[in-house]
Amino acid sequence: MDSALTIHRLTFAFTSMYHYLFPQLTMGLALLIVVFKTLGRRSGDELYGRAARFWARIFGLNFAMGVVTGIPLEFQFGTSWAQFSKVTGGIIGQTLAMEGVFSFFLESVALGIFIYGEGKVSKRVHDLSAWMLLLGTWLSGLFIVATNAWMQNPVGYRAGASGALELTSLWALFANPWLFWQFLHTMSGSVVTASFVVASVGAWYLLSGRHEAQGRTFLRIAVPVGLVASIAMAMPTGDGQGKNVARYQPVTLAAMEGLFETEQGAPLALIGQPDMEKLRLDNPVEIPRMLSFLTYNRWKAEVKGLDAFPRDTWPENVPLLYYGYHIMVGLGTIFIGAMGLSALLLPKGRLFTTRPALWLLMLMLPFPYLANTAGWMTAELGRQPWLVYGVLRTAAGVSRNVSAGNGLFVLLGFLGMYALLGILLLFLLSREIEHGPEPVHEGVR
Repeated sequence: MDSALTIHRLTFAFTSMYHYLFPQLTMGLALLIVVFKTLGRRSGDELYGRAARFWARIFGLNFAMGVVTGIPLEFQFGTSWAQFSKVTGGIIGQTLAMEGVFSFFLESVALGIFIYGEGKVSKRVHDLSAWMLLLGTWLSGLFIVATNAWMQNPVGYRAGASGALELTSLWALFANPWLFWQFLHTMSGSVVTASFVVASVGAWYLLSGRHEAQGRTFLRIAVPVGLVASIAMAMPTGDGQGKNVARYQPVTLAAMEGLFETEQGAPLALIGQPDMEKLRLDNPVEIPRMLSFLTYNRWKAEVKGLDAFPRDTWPENVPLLYYGYHIMVGLGTIFIGAMGLSALLLPKGRLFTTRPALWLLMLMLPFPYLANTAGWMTAELGRQPWLVYGVLRTAAGVSRNVSAGNGLFVLLGFLGMYALLGILLLFLLSREIEHGPEPVHEGVR
């Protein structure tokens, strides 16, 4: 593989994965802020209002980091991926521009009103700002996921005389069958992340004996929301997205599942190690016929293995794709179990005094980030060696005049700068969490 191409791919992979640490929290947190705000308004309980304000401050810090780390991603389209931009700019430029013009400004204004406008604007306007914050964050996710969905399953375009692709139907772009399930799956993942973050902080407050009233409030909301979102990640959104892959990228499905040979009644591999020399799955633990049923709703349906496709169409790194997919699925199963157990303990407040369960929730904090990262790795590795599936190869989209040395210099710069930004953010978040929500009146629970 060309060394410059490798460096450009590593740079974009690193910066995009680092960036997504922040919007995956803000998109989910926006929903929880609306829940806290709505419950506070309806019940008159100031604990919910204080919770909404506290998490809005956490939202603001993550939002700022998302902006700082997101801008370099779009610049890379012109620096590292100039040929890709030249060919597809007339299409992806539409959705990226919409994300900046519509959702980003809506999100920014709504966040400003929510954090700084309470007491200065009417209660209705302040309530509305929470809903506008949710709308802005989810619209942002929609436009970005629509861009990725088009790259996974290109629709509504034609090739112009110059070779550049032209959008023929904006409706087709947003009606892309790949988009519906991918968007819902992505949003469910963001709500899972936010729910575990809120639950983790609530559990820490209870374990440390501080801000206990707020800790209980956090858990009352985060646990049921997190349970619903964790289940939705598997069914229906995960199932729907899996069927998308089976229909539009069957070779990717075979690689994800470690299915090297076409089978009728194909088994579902729970664990195993892909052997690319012998083209088999070593030490598999399988559920017979389950892959056929999950994919086609028939126990004896034929599922194409990698042997059914030319070798040059296989995903470039089958083992990494396989492991990324299974890490995502495995963690998702654990999330359902953790939130399910917590939900069983929630009635009558048993969760608040069950220390093992509180420790579990607190220690689960980093794992939704790992699961979402593994999920996006699965999506992007599955598309390779294509930038636009079946249309534009990755090697054809790279900038021709940016050397490997220049790319490596940029990558090292990003590594250093993002490390410093990460340390700063952790310091600010720890201070905010340590300080906690505003004090509540004595006697409020």
